[in-house]
Amino acid sequence: MDEDQSATVIRLEAAQQALRHHFLGWQCRLRQLCVREGEGRPTTGMRPHLVRPGKEVSEDSPRIIVLLVPQYPEDSIAVFRHMVRKTHDPQERFKQALKVLQSVYFQYPEDFSDEMTALFAPTSELADQLLGLSEIDLLFNQYNQSYRLRCATRKLAENDPAYQATFWHNALFNASLPANPTVIAFQPDWTQVEADPAINLAGI
Repeated sequence: MDEDQSATVIRLEAAQQALRHHFLGWQCRLRQLCVREGEGRPTTGMRPHLVRPGKEVSEDSPRIIVLLVPQYPEDSIAVFRHMVRKTHDPQERFKQALKVLQSVYFQYPEDFSDEMTALFAPTSELADQLLGLSEIDLLFNQYNQSYRLRCATRKLAENDPAYQATFWHNALFNASLPANPTVIAFQPDWTQVEADPAINLAGI
């Protein structure tokens, strides 16, 4: 690889990292507002449409709630699991969950993995359809910012830390969580990202 090619590769990698950083920062801000001002109700920016690559979004395009998972989720798993097991009162559990998430949980976007997760019922047809595809587009939109992310999907094993983080996070807010849910991870391909408005990558 000559010098010009090497410089181009470095710039492309830097641009991808900048997009990843902007997206995670945007998502963390949305989630901060959700828990601090919206009483934890997921907003549209946390509930992307699922769209097959090359297709346009429509009213029939399903939405899912996706979670951000810390890169090292062991501490979060321990805290969430303790909170769930500490009380069977869903209201008390909800209050404690909000208190934790309202503090510094979403303060540092760099602490989160870019592989997002979603929880489905064990018999979910939608989950089966997603796992039958090699990739799917997630369309996020809120506050005049949108992202379309091309994502690979994978089913997480129950002993995967991301599965555990997703399960116990959901258990904080859903007292009737089904046993043995399916958890799917979505890994964006940052070479195939559409942002509107476009992210300023000047100087990269």
